[in-house]
Amino acid sequence: MAVKMRLRRMGAKKAPCYRIVVADSRYPRDGRFIDEVGFYNPMTDPATITVDPEKAKKWIADGAQPTETVRTLLKKSGVLE
Repeated sequence: MAVKMRLRRMGAKKAPCYRIVVADSRYPRDGRFIDEVGFYNPMTDPATITVDPEKAKKWIADGAQPTETVRTLLKKSGVLE
């Protein structure tokens, strides 16, 4: 099973906000997920990024592969170097 950390779109039309989730790569973008790691709201100025660092590090240590966008968000929040 290929596990990925990726964004799940939430919010209204033209006003997106995202949850950072851990999901099987075969599931659809907004479908079933395993665990929720954080939250990202690009509509605020500056963008709001909230991540649980313990959960994120645990999932990465267990082999979850973050997408490019999630990797960038984790670096900005200080979870990854």
